[in-house]
Amino acid sequence: MDKKQHKYKNLKSRNQVTSNKTYVFGLAVAVFIALTPYLYSLYESVPETKVWRTFLFEYNSNHYEDANLAMWVLTGKLLPLILLLLWFFTCRHWWYHALLVPIIMYSYQIIVFFNDEYTYIDELQLIYLLPFMAIIIPSIYLVRARIFNRLNSVDQSIQDLEDELTFKPKTIKEKIRQYF
Repeated sequence: MDKKQHKYKNLKSRNQVTSNKTYVFGLAVAVFIALTPYLYSLYESVPETKVWRTFLFEYNSNHYEDANLAMWVLTGKLLPLILLLLWFFTCRHWWYHALLVPIIMYSYQIIVFFNDEYTYIDELQLIYLLPFMAIIIPSIYLVRARIFNRLNSVDQSIQDLEDELTFKPKTIKEKIRQYF
């Protein structure tokens, strides 16, 4: 009996440590999302000169009027990319792979931003995005077709089927944890 109680106590403390890590991670994500308006406005601290010199690096804005404009463009592409990646890795729905299309689009735009050969950032993105879309969109359609095929053959409602495919917490604690 003493061994079982000791084993249960160890398991309970291990689950509590994991639970605390989950809460800390959820808190960090929530704080990051709350700070995104501030992070977006960081470009305002960049000087309006062609060359931006700091003690860490020197940035020369070749294709832009000044470094401030270049950082405005970069933050306008980087923050949505980070938020989309966060959404992609935390999404519990069956369609989360559709988020790969804008993730790839923003990634391409950021790569082109740092490449000095291109003068227009958004010029050819659709051509490079097409192969990815050719894989992702049919895959999502196949998942959707399987869902509706199963829906028609099993006599389940759409809500029942979506409930089956999504994570549903059983306790109040798990319901709160699903948001963090």
